[in-house]
Formats: sequence, C-alpha cells, structure tokens
Amino acid sequence: MSGFFGSVLKTDCVADVFYGTDYHSHLGTKRAGVAFLNGKNFFQRAIHSLEDGYFRSKFEKDISGFKGNKGIGVISDTEAQPIVVNSHLGKFAISTVSKINNDKELERRFLKKNKHFAETSQGSVNPSELVAMLITEGNDFISGIENVFNNILGSCSILILTKRGIIAARDKLGRTPVVVGKKEEGYALASETCAFANLGYSVEKYMGPGEIIHITADGFEQLKKPNDKMQICSFLWVYYGYPPSYYEGINVDECRYKCGAALAKRDDMEVDFVAGIPDSGVGHAIGYSNERKIPYMRPYAKYTPTWPRSFMPQDQKMRDLVAKMKLIPNEALINGKKGVFLDDSIVRGTQLKDNTRDLYEHGMKEVHMRIACPPLTYPCVFLNFSRSRRTRDLASRTAIHQLEGTEKVNLKKYSDPETEEYRAMVEQIRKNLGLTSLKYQKLGDLVNAIGLPKEKLCTHCWDGSSYF
Repeated sequence: MSGFFGSVLKTDCVADVFYGTDYHSHLGTKRAGVAFLNGKNFFQRAIHSLEDGYFRSKFEKDISGFKGNKGIGVISDTEAQPIVVNSHLGKFAISTVSKINNDKELERRFLKKNKHFAETSQGSVNPSELVAMLITEGNDFISGIENVFNNILGSCSILILTKRGIIAARDKLGRTPVVVGKKEEGYALASETCAFANLGYSVEKYMGPGEIIHITADGFEQLKKPNDKMQICSFLWVYYGYPPSYYEGINVDECRYKCGAALAKRDDMEVDFVAGIPDSGVGHAIGYSNERKIPYMRPYAKYTPTWPRSFMPQDQKMRDLVAKMKLIPNEALINGKKGVFLDDSIVRGTQLKDNTRDLYEHGMKEVHMRIACPPLTYPCVFLNFSRSRRTRDLASRTAIHQLEGTEKVNLKKYSDPETEEYRAMVEQIRKNLGLTSLKYQKLGDLVNAIGLPKEKLCTHCWDGSSYF
C-alpha cells in the first residue's frame, strides 16, 4: 500500500509534512518523497529509497534546507514520488496512493499519441506519472481527475500541490481514505488520522468516495461532491491501519477488539493464555481475552529494528528468513502450555508456519490459531495487499490445489463456511501449518465489527464480490 500527507499553513509547514509523512511509515517499505513550494513558487523535492533505512534518517538532512508553507509527502511500496509536472494546467507536484491494473493498456494509448514517459518504476511506467498524464488531458484539474477515475481499473487517491494550495481527490469508490485535519495555522490532508494528534490537528472531515476538495491555509472548498457508492477496504481495520487511526469515524483498535470478541463467542477451546501475533494481531487478541476472561500473555517479542514485513520480499528464501528472525519466543511463558493465538490474516503462511514450529520447539503443548478475517481466497487487485507472483501461493489456494489437484475450481463453495469444501480447505491449511486447531472469522461477524453496511465495504479478498 502507500500513504500520503499534505499541509498548507500560514507559517512554515516543512516540519509538519516531515513528521506527518513519517506517521505513514507502516504503510510502505520501498520509496518515500516530499515536495514543497517556497515563497517564490519554486518546487523543492527529495526522494529516497527506504529499503536500507527509515524515513526520518533518510530525510533529516533534506528537510533542514527546505522552506515553504505548502507541501506534500508520501511513503510507498512501489514508485518514486512525488513527481513534478509542468503542463497547460501550470506546474504541480503529485502523489498518489494507487493500484492501476490497466497501466500497460494506458501506457500503449499514450505512446500511440507520441507521448513519452520520463519516470520509470520497477521496469514499468511510474503510476503517479501515468495519473498526471491523465489529469493533463483535462481542461482543468477537476475534469482531469475525473478522467483518471473514468480510465483506470483499480484504485487511486491523489494529492496535487499547486501554487494556490493542495487539491485532494479520494478514490472514486473510496477504497483508500483521505482525511482533512485542521489547526489554528491551517489545514492538512492524510491517509491516516494518527498523523494529526501530535501535530496539533483535529479531524475536520472524512472525504467521501470520488470527492475532490481544494485546501488553503484559510479553509477548504469542495470541487466535486462524493459519489453514492463506496467500497472502502476492510483490511484497513483488520491489518493496515495504525491502532489510534479512524476511517469513516470508526477506530481501528476498537474494531479489532470487536473482531477478537466475535471469535471468542464462537470458541470453547480450553487454553492457558491468549496471545496476539505482533503487531496487528494484538488488538484482536485483547478483544478475545477480554471476552473469554482468559489471561492475555506475550509469549513472543517482536524484534523490529532491522526486520521488514515478512510478506513483502518476493524472494521465498528471504521471506522465510524474515519470518523466522523477527519474532523471538519466550520459553518461560510457553513451556508446557496451551495457547490460542490471534492474527489479522494468513496470506502465504510463511511466518505462521515457522512461528508454530518454534513454539513447539520451545515447549508449547498446543497451538490454536484464530484469524480475524475469513480465508484469503482471491488476490487483492485494489490495494495490492495479498500480492504474490502466483495466486496459488496464497495459503487457501495452496490447500485447494492439494484437495482438487487443479486451480480450475468453483471458489464460491470454498468461500462459504457452511460447506464441506470450506471445512476441508481450513483443515488442510491447519495441517500445512502444523497447528493444533485453526478457525477463521465469519464475514458477517467482521462486517458487524467494522460497523458499516456490507455494500460499503470491499470484501473482495474473501468472497470475490467487489468491482471496479
């Protein structure tokens, strides 16, 4: 995924953009960048790789030389951005949180028009440049952004820095959030509301799907009203979101407590303790523990300084190494014990398989796993959550292939927890991961925990029901 932050103040905004962007570090591990407009309407920009360091350490030297009261920053898992563009709409800097599935088709379309691309991203066109080119096909920023929404297949939220302020557009179906913050000196925009509190902002507005606004230091103006339909990603609450953040006014950790409680109500396993797989499994586990009145313990310590997320590296050997090394078991708490562990999801199962083996090696008698969402059966095509070189790498699809001997099956019967096929798939996953028992959240319970109507949530990963 990615996350962005922008600010327009009556005073210098560099520090706010620096720290506000840093508060999105949990959303990206590849690239980051910032862009500012100084008093002379001159763009200052810096972009760095995050694969060998962290945002704050990479940008501290750049920030000390920047000045301006308008700026944007972004942390990404894909392209280098923001990019700066000179067009008939004027000069602007742009950052996107996007997943464009028809990028090759759009690239060919522009090349046939004798256009060229100056930016590249992992061997292909830079998605933010592609979005910028679609915007500049319009007569103004509003029609240009609508051109983006009408032409891309996937998701796209946008920040555009201009000499007049920042234009923000939320994805047409609201799959990714954009929130407006306010303080005495001006306004800000963010993917995560957790970026606001320590910088003195309060939440002013949750932008609606497809809504376009323009902010200045004095306020904001709505340029396009929200669309009626929304498909916000459910994984924002289950996994991606930082615990104190809110989406659509619903707090992340409060939702995770409810998810854990829902799992607990459907469980009667006798265990000695409850534990969360850090970090995102912790909230779910606390909810489970509180509901069943079973002690919450921390049998794992997560070593965070040097190990990235286990599902991010595409090389299998590196994924296995990361999965093993970053969680350290505490034998004093687990030897001879039965425990139930809560996690947000199972993608490939790389981390969980190694962790389960380690637990047994350190004396665990039984390892029961409870997952806060249903099985991931369909790869994400909107936020790139469950990305993989092969769909069959997903733990559920691996199990289905083992059961069926082919990938050409009716997945609907494997998405329904009332079918024999679903139960056989879960049992196969359990065997593959070496667990004592395994249960997943029911989709209805997850929807109730979030608190939005099912039709306003993207649940594609679990039931394949969503749309472009």
